[in-house]
Amino acid sequence: MGFRLRLHPLFHFVLAFSVMTGAFVEVITLFAIVAAHEMGHVGMAKSLGWQVQEVQLLPFGGVAIVEDKGTVPVVEELAVAAAGPLQHIWMIGFAWFMQEAGWWSAEWSHYFIHANLMIGMFNLLPILPLDGGRMLQAIISLRLSYYRALQVAAWASLVGSVLFLAAGVGYSIVNNIHLNAIVIGMFLCYANWEHKRGLPYHFVRFLMKREQYALRSGMALPIVVHHQQTVGQVVRMFMRERQHLIYIADEQGGVRRIIREQALIRHYFHRNNGRSAVSSLFM
Repeated sequence: MGFRLRLHPLFHFVLAFSVMTGAFVEVITLFAIVAAHEMGHVGMAKSLGWQVQEVQLLPFGGVAIVEDKGTVPVVEELAVAAAGPLQHIWMIGFAWFMQEAGWWSAEWSHYFIHANLMIGMFNLLPILPLDGGRMLQAIISLRLSYYRALQVAAWASLVGSVLFLAAGVGYSIVNNIHLNAIVIGMFLCYANWEHKRGLPYHFVRFLMKREQYALRSGMALPIVVHHQQTVGQVVRMFMRERQHLIYIADEQGGVRRIIREQALIRHYFHRNNGRSAVSSLFM
């Protein structure tokens, strides 16, 4: 289908643990539910023309690695993120039909419905890399610059991950040990810590794709900057769905020059002038 499909090491751990505890059938069912969830993302992404490079399956969902992230319209990213949780609706309906037809026992049907509800609702939590976290980041990018949206979503996801882990540990202390919640909480904390460290890389990819996808951007949005501001500071003001005209103002507030964002990005990459003042480049 044009992309790699692999199991995350955490899924290998769950499979091995299921063999030891005699819950292999339940875990295989979980695998099928997660795969259907992720194929919802892939199907929607491909229908919108996205380039899907890889799909990683985890016990609670999946992560689709796409080439166009950050350069597509927000409405498309929201549609792709929502396509996964929406798969649980038809799967729950399928379980109900199988029970009503007498082909599934009530016990198994309830397990299947419960698993779908848990995976679907969990993925809607506003924590990256879950679907809810991706939706949160996309919505934030409508109001803030893309660089700032990356920062806000990363911090919110990291805090949410810590709270999820703390809830799992607290539940285990008060009640029975909930190993799944603790392991997933630890994974989310690690994943979001690594994601936060990689924000400069994600932002550079966003800038590299802007010229290629310039025609897909919306109306031009002017940005007024002081001539002593650096090129790096200015590119961090770029909005996700807008092209920009940069108005360079002098000490008196008068506009000295107007440049297009593509010229600024070329200087940022090809002349390594991210720390240089815009006045030294264009005035």
